[in-house]
Amino acid sequence: MAAGSAPIAYRVACADRHAHLFEVTLRVAEPAALQRLSLPVWIPGSYLVREFAKDLQQLRARQGRRALVPVQLDKATWQVGCTPGQPLELSWQVCAHDNSVRTAWLDDARGFFNATSLCLRVEGQTDAPHLLEIVAPAAPAGGPRWSCATALTPVKVDRQGFGSYNADGYDELADSPVEMGAFWSGTFEACGVPHRFVVAGAAPTFDGARLLADARAICEAQMRMWHGERVGRRGGPKPPHDRYLFLLNAVDDGYGGLEHRHSTALICARRDLPRIGESRTPEGYTTLLGLISHEYFHTWNVKRLRPAEFARYDYGAENYTRLLWFFEGFTSYYDDLLLRRANRIDDATYLRLIGKTINQVQQTPGRHVQSVAQASFDAWVKYYRQDEQTPNLTVSYYTKGALVALCLDLTLRAEGKGSLDDVMRHLWTQSGNGGPVSEDEIAAALREVAGRSFAPELARWVHGTAELPLEKILIAHGVAALDEPAQRAQQLGLRVAEANGIVQVKVVLRGGAAEKAGLAANDEWLGIELPAGRGQPPQAWRITKLDDLALYLGAQTRKITALVSRDRRLLRLPLQLPANATTWRLAVHDAKRLSRWLGDAHPAKT
Repeated sequence: MAAGSAPIAYRVACADRHAHLFEVTLRVAEPAALQRLSLPVWIPGSYLVREFAKDLQQLRARQGRRALVPVQLDKATWQVGCTPGQPLELSWQVCAHDNSVRTAWLDDARGFFNATSLCLRVEGQTDAPHLLEIVAPAAPAGGPRWSCATALTPVKVDRQGFGSYNADGYDELADSPVEMGAFWSGTFEACGVPHRFVVAGAAPTFDGARLLADARAICEAQMRMWHGERVGRRGGPKPPHDRYLFLLNAVDDGYGGLEHRHSTALICARRDLPRIGESRTPEGYTTLLGLISHEYFHTWNVKRLRPAEFARYDYGAENYTRLLWFFEGFTSYYDDLLLRRANRIDDATYLRLIGKTINQVQQTPGRHVQSVAQASFDAWVKYYRQDEQTPNLTVSYYTKGALVALCLDLTLRAEGKGSLDDVMRHLWTQSGNGGPVSEDEIAAALREVAGRSFAPELARWVHGTAELPLEKILIAHGVAALDEPAQRAQQLGLRVAEANGIVQVKVVLRGGAAEKAGLAANDEWLGIELPAGRGQPPQAWRITKLDDLALYLGAQTRKITALVSRDRRLLRLPLQLPANATTWRLAVHDAKRLSRWLGDAHPAKT
C-alpha cells in the first residue's frame, strides 16, 4: 500500500540524534470536519500512566497550502478543524530520551520507539489500515550504517530494513516496537516459525550462536506445551504467530521486558550475555533466559489469551483488571519451569529459583494486607509506583501469582487430574484459540480438568491473605523446605543501600526488629553501642556495611543500640536482635517424585 493510498500514513525520521529528536509526519486521507487526535498515556503490558505527550513538541497541521491550528483539549488530545474531502497533514517532534522498553530512545548509537510514544491516534479511524514509513538516517561520521528491525509486515523496504510497513490498525502499530542501529542480528526456525534475534550494545565477547540455540530450545518447549509434539509439522497444529522478533538492548546495568504479539523488547546487563568460549551458565545469563522465556510465553498468555477487560484497550486512561495474578503470575511460574523442560537448567537450579520466589513473597509483609487479586487491580498505583512502604502495603502479583500457579499445578498432579498445562490449553481452546477470558472461565477450566470445583482454593489463595500451603504441597512432590539462617538484613526486617562507607536504610518491613526499634526509611545507620558484659566495658563501633555486625556481635548478643542519623539529628535506638530468623532452601527429598513433576510435561493430545 503506497503512502498516498493509505487512510492513515506516518513517516518517522531522525531529526536530530544529538538532541534525541524524532520527526513524525502524519497524513490522514479523509479527516473528519473536527478531527481529534490523541497520544496514549500508557503502553499495554506496563500498567502506569506515563504521560507520553510530555515529550511531544511543535505540533503543526495543514491542508494543502493552508496552515491549520491544532487546539489542545486536554493533556494528550488535540482537535483540528478541517475541510471535508482534503487530506490532513500534521507534523511534530518527540524527544526520545528514555532508554527503556516502554517509550523511545534516540542518539548517535541507537534508535528505538514504540508507536504509543510517537504516533498520534486518529480518533474514529483507529481500525483502518495504517502505513508506517521509517526513514534511514545518514550514517554517523566514521560510524557504521544503521539497520532497522520491526515485526510489522513490510511493504517496500531496503536491505537494511528501512522503508514502509503495514499495520492492520493502531492496535497493531502500537504493538510493534522498532529498533534501529548497527545491531547484531541472527535467525532460527522453531517448529516451522521463523524467529529473528536482534542485539544492540553487545560486547565483542558476545556468543550469538549460543543465544540463538538457547532461545530456540525455549521457543520450541513453549510451542509444544501449548500445542503438542506435532506442532509445526505437516498436518499438525500451528502456533498463533507466523513470525517472531526479539529486540534486546544490552546496557551497562538494566533488566526488563515488554511483550508484544509478534515480538518483544528486552533490556539486560551487557555482562549477562553469553560469552564466546564460556560453557558454564552464570546466574546472570540464567536470569536473561528466564526473561526471554517469560516474554515469549506472553505470546499466548496476555497477548491473545487475555483479561476480558482488555478486549479493547482504552489508551487514554487506566485499564483495570483483577487478573494480573493469572496473566503475569502464571507466566512467571512457567518461565523458569519451561527453562527446565527445555534443558537449559537442571533440577537444582530450578529449585533454587523457586526457593528465591518463595522467600521474596515471605519477606513481603504486604501479603497479609492485600490479596493477589487486589494487588492486580491496584497495579497502577502500587506496584508501578513503588516507594519505601510498598512491601508493607501490597504483594507482587508476579511472585505470589507464580506460587498460586505452583500450588494449583501440584494439587492437580497430586490428585491425578492432569496438570496446569491442561488448564491453560483448555482455556486456549475454549476462548477460540486465544481471546478474552474472565475469572469465572478460569475457574470453569480448573473444574473441567480436575472434575471438582477449586472455588475454596481460589478464595483462599487468590482472594485471601492466608499463607499458601507450600511446604505440604512441595513435600508431596519430592521437595523438602529446609530452614536456613536468614541474611542480616532479613533478620532485622529492613533493606539497605551500602555505598561509600554509608549504610542507608531504604525500607523498614512491617513487624520486624528494625520497625520495633524505630528505624525509618532514609536513616543513615552510623554505628552500634554494645552493653557491658563478660568483663567488657560498654563499647561503640562505626559500621560501613551490615556485615560489620558479625564482627562486633557475639552469638548470644540480643540487645544493642543503633546509632543513626535522621534529618541531621543523631538518635540512639534500642534494637532487639531476633533469635531464629530463617529463610527457605528447597532440596530434593524424593528424586522419583520430583522427576514425575519436572520431567512430565503432560503433552497436549494431537
